[in-house]
Amino acid sequence: MNAERQASGKASRRFRWWVVGAAVGLAGAALAAAYAPPIRQWIVAVMTPTYVHVERSLVRRGASGDAPRGLDWVQVARGLSKPTDLQFVPGGGGLALALEQGGKVRLLDLSRAADRAAPPAEPSATVLDLAVRTDSELGLLGLAFHPRYRDNGLVYVNSTPAGGTMRTRIAEWRLAPAELGKVPAHDERVILEVDQPYPNHNAGQLAFGPDGLLYVGFGDGGWRGDPHGNAQNPKVLLGKMLRIDVDGRSAGAYAIPPDNPFVGKAGVRPEIWATGLRNPWRYSFDPHGRLIVADVGQDRFEEIDLVARGDDLGWNAREATHCFEPKEGCRTEGFVEPIFEYGRETGSCVTGGYVYTGSSIAELRGRYVFADFVSGVVFALPLPNPDIPEKGLREGKKLGVWPMLVSSFGRDEQGELYAVDYGQGGVYRLVAGSSPSHR
Repeated sequence: MNAERQASGKASRRFRWWVVGAAVGLAGAALAAAYAPPIRQWIVAVMTPTYVHVERSLVRRGASGDAPRGLDWVQVARGLSKPTDLQFVPGGGGLALALEQGGKVRLLDLSRAADRAAPPAEPSATVLDLAVRTDSELGLLGLAFHPRYRDNGLVYVNSTPAGGTMRTRIAEWRLAPAELGKVPAHDERVILEVDQPYPNHNAGQLAFGPDGLLYVGFGDGGWRGDPHGNAQNPKVLLGKMLRIDVDGRSAGAYAIPPDNPFVGKAGVRPEIWATGLRNPWRYSFDPHGRLIVADVGQDRFEEIDLVARGDDLGWNAREATHCFEPKEGCRTEGFVEPIFEYGRETGSCVTGGYVYTGSSIAELRGRYVFADFVSGVVFALPLPNPDIPEKGLREGKKLGVWPMLVSSFGRDEQGELYAVDYGQGGVYRLVAGSSPSHR
């Protein structure tokens, strides 16, 4: 009897604890549902790794196949703090603007970059100093010169302002060529603001195309797996490539180009040029005017895309050419295939670059050069012939592995390439022949 009562008491207590546990679980689920975005924002901010310079074995020779050999990166500038972008001043004789994640735009004189005996340049002035959020992937992220910059002195900046709602701001600033290094940028005009649900996957690039229009790349808004379905939602700008006219502003801060693919279509934002992007971290135009986008992957693959009018790159149904959601049997129709992908054995965070159009490295001319931010691998990719329809992935070549966290590339007016090292705050120029990696 006593044994039966003891067993009954234990069962009763287990039942009561089960009821309490179930109630707590339901309450926790309700709380998580109500506060999931703030909790996720906090997790992203706290868990984002701190990226620092890592010493690696320097590889200067071509890594595979017919990749050009004897290449190296020579340091041409130093003294930057977590640089995120490098843009050469049009007609500036080697002047460049370097962006720092913390909000400063610094002026660099790289006119002696080709002289290997010259010491690395240091910032000579701060031309813009913004108050920005910097947790996770937020901050000052991109800059573009207006195609008629020499005449109108206009530059466009992508940042995440401090205070208020977490958001991306695209703004126009006046910084005339004669004012560089003398007068800070002034007369801000806000072009566009978009709320951000999380502090990652903000993208940040700005680039004017050969058509004179501004291309604005937005990531899917963050967290993992695009939980809000932004990349495939035509009613939102997140997870998209936009194309806008900053000059034609008869109504509002910008105009919609009439030949944008979704103009006049109900339920679709007319600014959208392409959809299905996860986190387009750097993009540029090739000599034929094609838009090349490096889209950062989630769990397994990084990708390079040629993005044209109305394209859908497939996120979050696919990650590169592979199913993501669901893991098997995902939708494939209507999606545009990438031209290159690589897996985690090679790297885990792609940084887009430029087509090399310089003259000092003949073997690289016409190839798209890009890198992996985490592994330090630098690639050269031959692009498809624009006159011959081609399908399938291209074969890229590894140029080598360097001890840099390449957050961005730059290209001067002679077509020579530069890499920005986020970890050490340096700028490096790609050169032929064996040479010291640091001056």
